[in-house]
Amino acid sequence: MSAWLHIVGIGEDGLEGLLPAARAVVQSAQVIIGGDRHHHLAGITSAERLSWPTPFDALISTLEGLRGKRVVVLATGDPLWFSVGARIGREIDPSEITYHPQLSAFQLASARMGWSMADVETLTVHGRPVEQMIAFIQPAQRLLILTTGAQTPGQIAKFLTERGFGSSKMTVLAAMGGEREQRFDGLAESWSHEVPPFNTLAVDCVAAPDAALLPRVPGLPDELFEHDGTMTKREVRAITIAKLMPMRGALLWDVGTGCGSVAVEWMRAARYAQAIGIEPRADRRAMAGQNALALGTPKMQLIEGAAPDALNGLAAPDAIFIGGGLSEAVFETAWQALKPLGRFVANAVTLESETALMALHAKHGGELVRLSVNRAEPVGPYRGWRPFMPVTQWSLIKR
Repeated sequence: MSAWLHIVGIGEDGLEGLLPAARAVVQSAQVIIGGDRHHHLAGITSAERLSWPTPFDALISTLEGLRGKRVVVLATGDPLWFSVGARIGREIDPSEITYHPQLSAFQLASARMGWSMADVETLTVHGRPVEQMIAFIQPAQRLLILTTGAQTPGQIAKFLTERGFGSSKMTVLAAMGGEREQRFDGLAESWSHEVPPFNTLAVDCVAAPDAALLPRVPGLPDELFEHDGTMTKREVRAITIAKLMPMRGALLWDVGTGCGSVAVEWMRAARYAQAIGIEPRADRRAMAGQNALALGTPKMQLIEGAAPDALNGLAAPDAIFIGGGLSEAVFETAWQALKPLGRFVANAVTLESETALMALHAKHGGELVRLSVNRAEPVGPYRGWRPFMPVTQWSLIKR
């Protein structure tokens, strides 16, 4: 099948910056699709000009309707790096597409900053919740971020300052590679620049002695979560997440999510991990939503309802966690939906839930462990071990 669709990355230097083959493709196109900025960069051609459709999801049907013509989609920089090319390639056979990459904003920003790309985290909040960058705030971490507009650097400066990273160095780079290139430097705690809406942000994270340390590995302190006392405690949560095995892009069902601590830590632990929290109580769903925003997982979905009925119709998960309320009916519904190699973990605290859990273990196998945690706490003028209620944990992998 021959390629009729060309996706061309273009920079601030327009057609002059393209390789001869890519330039020829643009100049001979019958239809060119892109944003106003892209059309301006492409200069004058005889092609029919189309803007991004509204809603943007209509782009695929628009392209399908142009099959048979010489079609060019213009994108910024590398079309396959946080760009429209990847979206198109998931819907249209790649054998029908030719990609023409240009230097990405990340590569240009790395060159301007003198940073090795192997040592930075590359993120995008363009058209996405800005809060998702919070999970990447770490001491001595360097971040390159595609922003969503002129206000984004100020929002990120606020996130950094609130978490004890106000001394972090921030640089906004705009119109890189063009005649109008601009650079703005400052610190997060005093950031006040007015910057162009189309920009890339570089952050060199600097932690104060009292900065909040929020590692990507599971086991965040309990006090970082809004909760009503009913939650999977830190030590048990770390073991639970380890058994659930977060992986890139994997989906978790957190059944009876409560304040969302397990779902939040799952999403933080792997890039693009997703989670659906199923919770019947509105107050707990509200807490889970607040925790998701505060800890950098704003894409966590929250579903009203109780298992097993609320599980019907949800996207098939890669992992399932049940923190309470396990029954034969809940397990059967969840297990049937779980993907092959999916991980199932259930925790029990009460005798009744433990009895149900042990019966299911006897029938289906898996691993059964008892977790007991004691923390040293004040006892009058001294200290002593204060135990938490023991947790019985059942886990198994679907094969």
